[in-house]
Amino acid sequence: MSHPLGVVIVTHNSQRVIGACVAALDRQRVSLQVIMIDSGSDDTGYLEPFRNRPGFTVECRDNIGFSAASNAGFSLVDRRANYVLFINPDTFVGENSLASALEIIVSRPRIGALTGILKGYDIADHRPNGLIDSTGVFRTWYGRWYDRGQGQPVGSGYGVEQEVPALCGAFMMCRVQALQSVLEKPDSQLFDESYFMYKEDIDLSIRLRKRGWSLLYTPRVIVYHGRGWAKDRQQIDHQVRCLASANEVKLNLKHRSPYLLWSIGKYLAVRILHL
Repeated sequence: MSHPLGVVIVTHNSQRVIGACVAALDRQRVSLQVIMIDSGSDDTGYLEPFRNRPGFTVECRDNIGFSAASNAGFSLVDRRANYVLFINPDTFVGENSLASALEIIVSRPRIGALTGILKGYDIADHRPNGLIDSTGVFRTWYGRWYDRGQGQPVGSGYGVEQEVPALCGAFMMCRVQALQSVLEKPDSQLFDESYFMYKEDIDLSIRLRKRGWSLLYTPRVIVYHGRGWAKDRQQIDHQVRCLASANEVKLNLKHRSPYLLWSIGKYLAVRILHL
């Protein structure tokens, strides 16, 4: 690879996890250009140690949301780069996983983006929790999008590489050529900024597939993700649940999905009944 892999990390009060995220990137045998875009942290002092690191760019913005911050990061990726990784600050890349991911995506020109097996990570205990976090994003027969395998024990399956409907935004390695294909219209955005956060990864996945690109899940790439969602839905802030369900309605409207009525019903149940 002639140019560094661009890595875009959006931070927001991420002081507990960003050090481990960067340490895992440092262990990769890949040349990296790391771009951190902070979206409205209460105190950005924790990012200061990264400002003067070679190959790092740190910019602090108001709380513009995940999509807008990701787009800002992508705009700073070296224009000669052929591949870019979008990764959450609570995501820790396993040993040699970036090299494996690059080997796969470079050798298969139809792949627009790929992800690996995302294993759960307990931030408080600083260790893997033994459960699967995501092996790609799928949709049920009635229309709900979900991370396949989530909550199941690691080792319970998903050892076969395959194309998937959508990718989890916690780890998306993308071909820049594929991303550029969804930006052909002058008013296009990479991540749709009308999604402040949640479902923007599914929206981008759908748009890539509509452009003829395949999305790949590969168990050869191992990643650990300290997902912020609470296990009990009632512990999740009501406004956050409303935002996620509203974005599901928006997703189905935008892509003219037959699951629109289901998503509207879900939104009303969350909004009114606090389900």
